[in-house]
Amino acid sequence: ESILSPIRSFEYSQKNAVLVPAAALGVGGLLVYWLRSRYTIKTTEMGDGWWGSGERPLKGKEDESIRPFKIETSDKEIEDLHRRLEQARYAPPLEGAAFHYGFNSNYLQKVVAYWRNQFNWRKQVEVLNKYPHFQTTIEGIDIHFIHVKPSYVPHGRAVQPLLMVHGWPGSFYEFYKIIPLLTEPAGHSLNEGDVVFEVICPSIPGYGFSEAPHQKGFDAIATARIFHKLMNRLGFKEYYLQGGDWGSRITISMAQMLPQSVKGLHLNFVFISRRGLRRMISVMLGAYVPWLVGLTREDVRRTYPFIQKNIYELLRESGYLHIQATKPDTAGCGLNDSPVGLAAYILEKFSTWTDKSFLHKDDGGLESKYSLDELLTNVMIYWVTSSIVSSMRFYKENFSKDPGLTAGARVGVYVPTGIAAFPQELVHTPRAWAKETFKNIITYSYMPRGGHFAAFEEPKLLAQDIMHFVRKVEQL
Repeated sequence: ESILSPIRSFEYSQKNAVLVPAAALGVGGLLVYWLRSRYTIKTTEMGDGWWGSGERPLKGKEDESIRPFKIETSDKEIEDLHRRLEQARYAPPLEGAAFHYGFNSNYLQKVVAYWRNQFNWRKQVEVLNKYPHFQTTIEGIDIHFIHVKPSYVPHGRAVQPLLMVHGWPGSFYEFYKIIPLLTEPAGHSLNEGDVVFEVICPSIPGYGFSEAPHQKGFDAIATARIFHKLMNRLGFKEYYLQGGDWGSRITISMAQMLPQSVKGLHLNFVFISRRGLRRMISVMLGAYVPWLVGLTREDVRRTYPFIQKNIYELLRESGYLHIQATKPDTAGCGLNDSPVGLAAYILEKFSTWTDKSFLHKDDGGLESKYSLDELLTNVMIYWVTSSIVSSMRFYKENFSKDPGLTAGARVGVYVPTGIAAFPQELVHTPRAWAKETFKNIITYSYMPRGGHFAAFEEPKLLAQDIMHFVRKVEQL
């Protein structure tokens, strides 16, 4: 026994010499795996789709050609519009109602009189055609877009491709004033041309001159996939994205889907749907000790009183959303038949979404920021294409599921991100809240003025912020 004891002791120590490092290695491996999994960039599935009429063809490759496109009009189209405008009937507004009940019908009659007697649709068609238009077929539907390249590129400067996506009730036309600032910056006293873009502005399928999906289920994820395919078809491997309203949701989905293709994401609208104890604490403490929860004085000014600005005002401005997210075709039938009804429905948004105080004005403040020609051109894009119903359906497709349970809600955004926070936006999202979703915020700007339709209302401010963001990303 005395002889065997040292031998057993030796064997035991030998086992320990093997087991302890093995256990440590195993635990260490698990720890490394856990840490790596925490910081692995998650993406949403790209998937595939078919939105054409009927069944997807079993054979034959889709026509990938890019076809020049031109907007046209006719005497018949204009005569039909004029006849409908002349036969409109109006309900008198309540005394002193201004825009509190929606579009004031007294002012609406003035808009319609201008539309009938002074607005020149043929001239506006020429304005729309000043940029090159194209169509290409993707997933069974024709996608419309404009593609504007700079006429002059300073020596040694790289041209940055920029995809800009509109929302509702806007259109590609929203970007007409910002495009020359981005493609010819030196000619507009912007940074002497050290950042130059070529701009691609597609129409969301079902909006304007992009064909409407023929199948149910066409949402922001499907749009994101189609726009990635569009950029790839145009020969781009990497590109910048910019969006507001639905354009924000679509470009965020693009960044979550193929982050390796997105050099940077710039947004002028951020709506965070996440809620929970952490957000509740931030809201409660933010008004009293904002620094403790990462809020600035400007965040406090824009966010509080919280109930008024984030619940009452939002409810007041979002009645349309409930209709369009549930039964869009019912209201859409009337809007598609009446140009006057369509104008009231669309232009009301360009009033209070531009400035909440315009609610108190008899004319909705519309002509203080836009011309009637600009506003009616946007309305006409919906009218001549009969696209109001299909544009409204986009809400139902995106809100048919709990937004908190979608793949996009569970995936962060890891690409370099720039946020331009305009003071009259529908909701304000402080940087401290935004960074819960956007993991790589490069720039966050409190814009001095402007509302929801930033590119349309304040093109120079938005262009400057996009350039500032891209310049920083390029220096990384």
